[in-house]
Amino acid sequence: MSDKKERRGHSGGGPFGGPHGPGMPPEKAKDFKGTFKRLSGYLRPHQGKLLTVLIAAILSTIFGIVSPKILGDATTLLYRGYISGDGIDFVAIQKIMLWLGGLYLLSSLFAYIQQYVMASVAQRTVYDLRKEVNDKLGRLPLKYFDARTHGETLSRVTNDMDNISNTLQQSLTQMITSAVTLVGVVIMMLTISPLLTLVVILTLPLSIIVTTVVAKRSQQHFVAQQKHLGELNGHVEEMYTGHKIVKAFGRERQSAEKFEEVNNRLFDAGWRAQFISGTIMPLMGFVGNIGYVIVSVVGGVLVTRRAIEIGDVQAFIQYSRQFTQPITQLANIANVIQSTIASAERVFEVLDETEETPDASAASKPDRPRGDVAFEHVSFGYHEDQLLIEDMNIKVKQGQTVAIVGPTGAGKTTLINLLMRFYELNAGRITIDGIDITSMKRGELRSLFGMVLQDTWLFNGTIRDNIGYGREGATEEEIVQAAVAAHADHFIRTLPEGYDTVLNEEATNISQGQKQLLTIARAILANPAILILDEATSSVDTRTEMYIQHAMNELMKNRTSFVIAHRLSTIKEADLILVMNQGSIIEQGTHEELLAAGGFYADLYNSQFSSRKEAV
Repeated sequence: MSDKKERRGHSGGGPFGGPHGPGMPPEKAKDFKGTFKRLSGYLRPHQGKLLTVLIAAILSTIFGIVSPKILGDATTLLYRGYISGDGIDFVAIQKIMLWLGGLYLLSSLFAYIQQYVMASVAQRTVYDLRKEVNDKLGRLPLKYFDARTHGETLSRVTNDMDNISNTLQQSLTQMITSAVTLVGVVIMMLTISPLLTLVVILTLPLSIIVTTVVAKRSQQHFVAQQKHLGELNGHVEEMYTGHKIVKAFGRERQSAEKFEEVNNRLFDAGWRAQFISGTIMPLMGFVGNIGYVIVSVVGGVLVTRRAIEIGDVQAFIQYSRQFTQPITQLANIANVIQSTIASAERVFEVLDETEETPDASAASKPDRPRGDVAFEHVSFGYHEDQLLIEDMNIKVKQGQTVAIVGPTGAGKTTLINLLMRFYELNAGRITIDGIDITSMKRGELRSLFGMVLQDTWLFNGTIRDNIGYGREGATEEEIVQAAVAAHADHFIRTLPEGYDTVLNEEATNISQGQKQLLTIARAILANPAILILDEATSSVDTRTEMYIQHAMNELMKNRTSFVIAHRLSTIKEADLILVMNQGSIIEQGTHEELLAAGGFYADLYNSQFSSRKEAV
């Protein structure tokens, strides 16, 4: 299964300067109405707060809209006082200015309340949704993750979730404000002059045509920009993670040339997208200026005829400036909502996935786990019509070491997945100490196992924390004892910070063999009843292999052990060897018995032995 992250590029912005614009091609939702209704359901518990947001947005917008009209009255007073020669009534103007100051203050106050309450609603909604998704991921079966790349799942729970959060936080309040502004501006313009309002509205179709034409032309370039950005991200990621390989094979020049080629394509697409989308504001400004000129001329004529006050013309010009802004914002928001609904749909798809079978209500667990394991008539297939394992029967007694061998794809790892109940059986049952594993809680079942795999897993943290991960609440003394038993204590103490040495994200500041010893120490600390070992020594040198083998022998004492073996020379002492091919156990017995039988195992062993002799 590929675990590369899904490469999703991000453009620098939409054609209106924001993260999303009409030029940004959003993903289309398959069921817009259904998904929108479902997402709205998450807002239902916050209806009271949303009503507060709506009222605050309306009041903030109204106070902001009324201000130009009152400012126009001040202009009219100044004009009348100057023309009449009676002097300017500064007391009246002072009152108007105080009124204006109060209105602006109230508008800002309600805008603050609106943003504050909406922030609480948006973050709480996304918190609940994110928690629900996280809980869901914990209940999904392993086959869900096996069928998808890690990047695809991460993208749904991070990128798509952030998209929803940003829309709830910003676009929802902006949509309310824009709609109220548009209605309020039209009403205010009609109260001043229906004729001038008609002039402004006549420029609306021209604005829509300009927006549509530019958005359509820029869209193809935004698509190309996203595509090339994804290619560039992918190339950089591959070159960074495979840096040593690039160096080893001397491919630096080809890598640089590939980067240059993709970067040039990205530059070309990005330049065209940003340039074409960037023309929308000058064009909208041009359309607005046409309306501005017409309003100024017609308004001037109306003033000379005393049909309108000069202050009203000034206010109307301000309103005409505000008229196109909410239209542009609403067009932008419509596109953002389309993208957000698509993101919500992807999140809901995760929530609707089939969960793993619930744990038994009356769960059982061995009081003192011994490690007796039995496979009884087990059948399994990743697809119901294609069985990989049919009627498998195995009995393993406490303390026995069972080696599982076979070619790649034989079903060795599948056997372990079934044992730990990562997958459910098609038929038969698996028991531990006579108890069917389906009657145990998954957490308690998996606590019986300790794993040391070929691919070591260590997290970013101290060596102490990494070993202590094996058992919650382990003391310092127990951690050190586990490290001593795993032959890891000596190398740990040679490090500058000892047990406080912090491992980096990939744990590349220690060797492969040292990493393996730490995972063995962690397994020793966990003190499991059953061990699963996946050829832990296959990627280390001979001397380190000897240390690891000693540590593993210590770990395997008095424990049932399942060893997935690739090098057959390491499992000669196993109590039972299971030879698998194409999902079936075709041979089983001890090393000597299988060699004497001269079958598949003997052929595998002799081929490895002869190839080593030739190598020597």
